[in-house]
Amino acid sequence: MSRRLANVTLDNLDDLPHRCRRCVFWELDPVNGNRAMEVGDPGLEKEAWISSTLLEWGSCGKIVYVDGVAAGFVLYAPPHYVPRSVAFPTSPVSADAVLLMTAHIIPEFSGGGLGRMLVQGVAKDLTRRGVRAIEAFGDLKWEQPGACLMPADYLLSVGFKTVRPHLRFPRLRLELKNAISWREDVEVALERLLGSMTPERALRPV
Repeated sequence: MSRRLANVTLDNLDDLPHRCRRCVFWELDPVNGNRAMEVGDPGLEKEAWISSTLLEWGSCGKIVYVDGVAAGFVLYAPPHYVPRSVAFPTSPVSADAVLLMTAHIIPEFSGGGLGRMLVQGVAKDLTRRGVRAIEAFGDLKWEQPGACLMPADYLLSVGFKTVRPHLRFPRLRLELKNAISWREDVEVALERLLGSMTPERALRPV
Protein backbone atom coordinates (compact mmCIF):
# COMPACT_ATOMS: atom_id res chain seq x y z
CA MET A 1 0.00 0.00 0.00
CA SER A 2 1.53 3.29 -1.10
CA ARG A 3 0.90 6.58 0.68
CA ARG A 4 1.67 10.01 -0.64
CA LEU A 5 1.19 13.53 0.70
CA ALA A 6 0.65 16.46 -1.65
CA ASN A 7 -0.08 20.15 -1.35
CA VAL A 8 -3.56 21.22 -2.44
CA THR A 9 -3.21 22.90 -5.84
CA LEU A 10 -5.44 23.75 -8.76
CA ASP A 11 -4.25 20.54 -10.42
CA ASN A 12 -5.52 18.23 -7.68
CA LEU A 13 -8.42 20.27 -6.28
CA ASP A 14 -10.89 17.94 -8.00
CA ASP A 15 -9.54 15.10 -5.86
CA LEU A 16 -11.41 16.52 -2.85
CA PRO A 17 -14.78 14.86 -2.16
CA HIS A 18 -17.40 16.44 -4.45
CA ARG A 19 -19.23 18.16 -1.63
CA CYS A 20 -15.99 19.57 -0.21
CA ARG A 21 -14.81 20.63 -3.66
CA ARG A 22 -17.87 22.87 -3.96
CA CYS A 23 -17.94 24.05 -0.35
CA VAL A 24 -17.18 27.75 0.20
CA PHE A 25 -18.25 27.97 3.83
CA TRP A 26 -14.87 29.31 4.95
CA GLU A 27 -13.69 30.88 1.73
CA LEU A 28 -16.50 33.45 1.42
CA ASP A 29 -18.39 35.66 3.86
CA PRO A 30 -21.93 34.48 4.69
CA VAL A 31 -23.70 36.76 2.18
CA ASN A 32 -21.47 35.95 -0.77
CA GLY A 33 -21.32 32.31 0.26
CA ASN A 34 -25.10 31.98 0.17
CA ARG A 35 -25.23 33.82 -3.15
CA ALA A 36 -22.65 31.49 -4.65
CA MET A 37 -24.56 28.42 -3.51
CA GLU A 38 -27.91 29.74 -4.79
CA VAL A 39 -27.12 31.41 -8.10
CA GLY A 40 -23.37 31.26 -8.61
CA ASP A 41 -20.68 28.65 -9.10
CA PRO A 42 -19.24 27.60 -5.72
CA GLY A 43 -16.75 25.31 -7.41
CA LEU A 44 -15.32 28.25 -9.34
CA GLU A 45 -15.23 30.36 -6.17
CA LYS A 46 -13.32 27.58 -4.39
CA GLU A 47 -10.83 27.45 -7.23
CA ALA A 48 -10.37 31.22 -7.14
CA TRP A 49 -9.72 31.17 -3.39
CA ILE A 50 -7.15 28.38 -3.65
CA SER A 51 -5.43 30.19 -6.51
CA SER A 52 -5.17 33.56 -4.79
CA THR A 53 -4.12 32.07 -1.44
CA LEU A 54 -1.41 29.98 -3.07
CA LEU A 55 -0.07 32.98 -4.94
CA GLU A 56 -0.13 35.39 -2.00
CA TRP A 57 0.61 33.16 1.01
CA GLY A 58 1.64 29.74 -0.16
CA SER A 59 0.50 26.21 0.69
CA CYS A 60 -2.93 26.22 2.35
CA GLY A 61 -3.85 22.55 2.38
CA LYS A 62 -2.70 18.94 2.16
CA ILE A 63 -4.17 15.86 0.51
CA VAL A 64 -3.13 12.34 1.46
CA TYR A 65 -3.34 9.61 -1.19
CA VAL A 66 -3.51 5.85 -0.63
CA ASP A 67 -2.73 3.81 -3.73
CA GLY A 68 -3.55 6.87 -5.81
CA VAL A 69 -6.91 7.49 -4.14
CA ALA A 70 -7.50 10.70 -2.16
CA ALA A 71 -8.17 9.56 1.41
CA GLY A 72 -8.25 12.80 3.36
CA PHE A 73 -7.33 16.46 3.44
CA VAL A 74 -6.87 19.49 5.65
CA LEU A 75 -7.20 23.21 4.89
CA TYR A 76 -5.61 26.07 6.82
CA ALA A 77 -4.78 29.76 6.29
CA PRO A 78 -4.16 33.04 8.11
CA PRO A 79 -7.43 34.61 9.30
CA HIS A 80 -7.40 37.48 6.81
CA TYR A 81 -7.68 34.92 4.01
CA VAL A 82 -10.78 33.36 5.59
CA PRO A 83 -13.77 35.75 5.29
CA ARG A 84 -16.14 33.50 7.25
CA SER A 85 -13.91 33.76 10.33
CA VAL A 86 -15.10 37.30 11.10
CA ALA A 87 -18.73 36.14 11.21
CA PHE A 88 -18.31 34.25 14.48
CA PRO A 89 -19.21 35.89 17.80
CA THR A 90 -15.78 34.96 19.17
CA SER A 91 -13.82 36.47 16.30
CA PRO A 92 -11.31 37.78 15.39
CA VAL A 93 -8.68 35.08 15.18
CA SER A 94 -5.36 36.28 16.62
CA ALA A 95 -3.05 37.91 14.10
CA ASP A 96 -0.17 35.55 15.01
CA ALA A 97 -2.19 32.38 14.43
CA VAL A 98 -3.14 30.27 11.44
CA LEU A 99 -6.78 29.18 11.34
CA LEU A 100 -7.43 25.46 11.13
CA MET A 101 -10.38 25.70 8.78
CA THR A 102 -11.52 22.13 8.23
CA ALA A 103 -10.24 18.57 8.02
CA HIS A 104 -11.63 15.31 6.74
CA ILE A 105 -10.57 11.67 6.60
CA ILE A 106 -12.65 9.43 4.32
CA PRO A 107 -14.37 7.02 6.76
CA GLU A 108 -13.05 3.84 5.14
CA PHE A 109 -9.49 5.13 5.59
CA SER A 110 -9.82 6.23 9.23
CA GLY A 111 -7.61 4.72 11.89
CA GLY A 112 -4.71 4.04 9.56
CA GLY A 113 -2.39 6.84 10.64
CA LEU A 114 -3.31 9.14 7.78
CA GLY A 115 -4.15 11.91 10.23
CA ARG A 116 -0.58 11.83 11.50
CA MET A 117 0.75 11.94 7.96
CA LEU A 118 -1.36 15.00 7.14
CA VAL A 119 -0.37 16.74 10.35
CA GLN A 120 3.32 16.10 9.86
CA GLY A 121 3.04 17.86 6.52
CA VAL A 122 1.18 20.81 8.03
CA ALA A 123 3.62 21.03 10.95
CA LYS A 124 6.65 21.02 8.68
CA ASP A 125 5.13 23.68 6.45
CA LEU A 126 4.03 26.07 9.18
CA THR A 127 7.09 25.59 11.36
CA ARG A 128 9.17 26.77 8.44
CA ARG A 129 7.02 29.91 8.31
CA GLY A 130 7.54 30.69 11.99
CA VAL A 131 3.87 30.38 12.95
CA ARG A 132 3.24 30.84 16.69
CA ALA A 133 -0.15 29.18 17.14
CA ILE A 134 -3.12 27.42 15.60
CA GLU A 135 -6.64 28.61 16.36
CA ALA A 136 -10.01 27.10 15.54
CA PHE A 137 -13.68 27.79 16.16
CA GLY A 138 -15.22 24.89 18.03
CA ASP A 139 -18.85 23.87 18.23
CA LEU A 140 -20.01 22.94 21.73
CA LYS A 141 -23.24 21.49 20.34
CA TRP A 142 -21.69 19.64 17.42
CA GLU A 143 -24.14 17.01 16.21
CA GLN A 144 -24.01 17.20 12.43
CA PRO A 145 -21.17 15.32 10.72
CA GLY A 146 -21.84 17.41 7.62
CA ALA A 147 -20.92 20.67 9.33
CA CYS A 148 -17.66 22.47 8.56
CA LEU A 149 -16.97 23.26 12.21
CA MET A 150 -15.01 20.94 14.46
CA PRO A 151 -16.41 19.68 17.77
CA ALA A 152 -15.10 21.84 20.61
CA ASP A 153 -14.83 18.87 22.96
CA TYR A 154 -12.35 17.16 20.67
CA LEU A 155 -10.24 20.28 20.29
CA LEU A 156 -10.16 20.73 24.07
CA SER A 157 -9.26 17.08 24.62
CA VAL A 158 -6.21 17.30 22.39
CA GLY A 159 -4.62 20.37 23.93
CA PHE A 160 -6.41 23.42 22.60
CA LYS A 161 -7.32 26.03 25.22
CA THR A 162 -10.30 28.35 25.17
CA VAL A 163 -9.18 31.92 24.56
CA ARG A 164 -12.65 33.37 24.11
CA PRO A 165 -15.57 31.46 25.61
CA HIS A 166 -19.05 31.27 24.12
CA LEU A 167 -22.12 29.15 24.77
CA ARG A 168 -21.89 27.66 21.28
CA PHE A 169 -18.79 28.75 19.34
CA PRO A 170 -15.72 29.23 21.56
CA ARG A 171 -12.43 30.19 19.95
CA LEU A 172 -9.64 27.81 20.90
CA ARG A 173 -5.87 28.06 20.57
CA LEU A 174 -2.92 25.71 20.55
CA GLU A 175 0.33 27.51 21.46
CA LEU A 176 3.41 26.59 19.49
CA LYS A 177 6.33 27.57 21.72
CA ASN A 178 9.11 26.37 19.46
CA ALA A 179 9.61 24.34 16.33
CA ILE A 180 10.23 21.01 18.08
CA SER A 181 7.45 21.12 20.65
CA TRP A 182 5.20 22.73 18.03
CA ARG A 183 5.53 19.74 15.74
CA GLU A 184 5.10 17.23 18.54
CA ASP A 185 2.07 19.00 20.00
CA VAL A 186 0.34 19.47 16.68
CA GLU A 187 1.04 15.96 15.46
CA VAL A 188 -0.36 14.43 18.65
CA ALA A 189 -3.32 16.80 18.80
CA LEU A 190 -4.50 16.53 15.24
CA GLU A 191 -3.68 12.84 14.94
CA ARG A 192 -6.10 12.27 17.80
CA LEU A 193 -8.63 14.64 16.27
CA LEU A 194 -8.49 13.07 12.81
CA GLY A 195 -7.66 9.48 13.63
CA SER A 196 -9.58 8.53 16.73
CA MET A 197 -13.09 9.49 15.70
CA THR A 198 -15.37 6.68 14.61
CA PRO A 199 -16.29 6.61 10.89
CA GLU A 200 -19.86 7.73 11.45
CA ARG A 201 -18.60 10.77 13.38
CA ALA A 202 -15.68 11.58 11.13
CA LEU A 203 -15.26 15.22 10.18
CA ARG A 204 -17.23 15.83 7.05
CA PRO A 205 -17.20 19.41 5.71
CA VAL A 206 -20.31 20.57 3.89
